[in-house]
Amino acid sequence: MSRVGRLPIPVPDGVQVTLDGQHARVQGPRGFLEHDIHPSISATLDEGVVVVTRPSNAPSHRALHGLTRALLANMITGVSAGFRKSLEIQGTGYRAELRGQNLLLNVGYSHPVEMQPLAGAVFEVETPTRLHVVGIDKQVVGQQAALIRKQRPPEPYRGKGIRYQGEVVRRKAGKTGR
Repeated sequence: MSRVGRLPIPVPDGVQVTLDGQHARVQGPRGFLEHDIHPSISATLDEGVVVVTRPSNAPSHRALHGLTRALLANMITGVSAGFRKSLEIQGTGYRAELRGQNLLLNVGYSHPVEMQPLAGAVFEVETPTRLHVVGIDKQVVGQQAALIRKQRPPEPYRGKGIRYQGEVVRRKAGKTGR
């Protein structure tokens, strides 16, 4: 059995899971998410616990088993607690600010970069050099954070750029011969 797939998913209080054939709908205090489960994988709801099963030990079924369980668990976590991805901006004059719902980045270009949030993601600017992407869908939050980081990834010589909080950037020595 898949080590991830065989684990039952506990459903916390305030979260309602509806399994209608191969369609899963999870509703909680932060909103609702829907997902279509692969036809070869089945999910059942028993006494506040979701259990995902597979028909055989074929490699494709084993892979889908763990994937489906992880997706359902992330949906339950998202509607109950939500997801947050934090980014840090390092560099002289580099900063971020909110303009309505959009994010305005000044990261060393001749112009500010304005980014619109993906559907389901919200920007929060804690300080001009620290920002957060918040939402209930883990995939959307991660994708939005990656798009922000892509505007100016951290460079290895001075470390300037946008990085995930806690990300370690390997530094290079640069030129010698002074």
